[in-house]
Amino acid sequence: MQVRDIAARCLRDEAEALLQTIPQLDEAFDRAVELMLHCTGKVVVTGVGKSGHIGAKIAATLASTGTPSFYLNPLDAFHGDLGMVAEGDVVVALSNSGLTDELLRIIPSLKERHVPIIGISGNAESLLARNVDIHILLHVAHEACPLNLAPTSSTTAQLALGDALAVALMEGRHFKANDYAQFHPGGSLGRRLLTTAHDVMRTEDLPVVATTMPLSEAVIEVSRSRLGMVVAVEDDKVVGIITDGDVRRAMERLKQDFFNVTVGEVMTPTPKCVPETMKISEIQRVMQDNKIHAVLVTDQQRHLLGIVDSFSCMI
Repeated sequence: MQVRDIAARCLRDEAEALLQTIPQLDEAFDRAVELMLHCTGKVVVTGVGKSGHIGAKIAATLASTGTPSFYLNPLDAFHGDLGMVAEGDVVVALSNSGLTDELLRIIPSLKERHVPIIGISGNAESLLARNVDIHILLHVAHEACPLNLAPTSSTTAQLALGDALAVALMEGRHFKANDYAQFHPGGSLGRRLLTTAHDVMRTEDLPVVATTMPLSEAVIEVSRSRLGMVVAVEDDKVVGIITDGDVRRAMERLKQDFFNVTVGEVMTPTPKCVPETMKISEIQRVMQDNKIHAVLVTDQQRHLLGIVDSFSCMI
């Protein structure tokens, strides 16, 4: 068999396993989301082996989407790290078999401290299922492994269920893009969502012209500005804009009269203006929606404060 055929079979098996988990969603999932949503402490995710690796990823996803969370290795927990679990926390325990000894050994201590436990396993009759507050059944018929031994489809299902919990909690918390940026300040998304026009706008040597300036002179300013535009101002207020596109259209329309008109006669009187507090992500949307490459930053009196172009937004 070709290696690509083997890979395709593996992916197909795991995809089918994911689809088979959908009918298993029941009121236990609802109760788990409700418990985690109203958790006053942290969500502690735990598991051993491959389930442990998946648990660490689930905890990371929860933490980055508005649910305070961390991963706890059951082996470490049994030797002192259980002290990291505090009143108000909720524990999510992962075990495909529901019979993982290292995991089961910390359950009595958690129950004695009245810490609610959400168990996720593929066996509704397992010791884990019988000794947790909420049990989510996540049964996978067979692994993608040709020997049906290595955790493959089962861990994929665990990972997807963790994402489903995180997404449900995001909806429950009304978690928005700006909230996401607060937890990802080092990423490009975070910078776009937190950086404002004031932070990136060009403020020096702005291409400002009077409405009475001859268009022939304005063309020189358009070229000199390297922004492909000039801003028409009257009484220190923005009244219009001329872009290189406006210049080309004026030349085609006016022909020999091109040199006899002023800026005020050909300018666009309604340029896109934004406040200096507008986020870069919003400015990019404005430019995309209007098919323009720059916006003017003005105050409430339409005084020109700066210019933000598409290059300024590339952060």
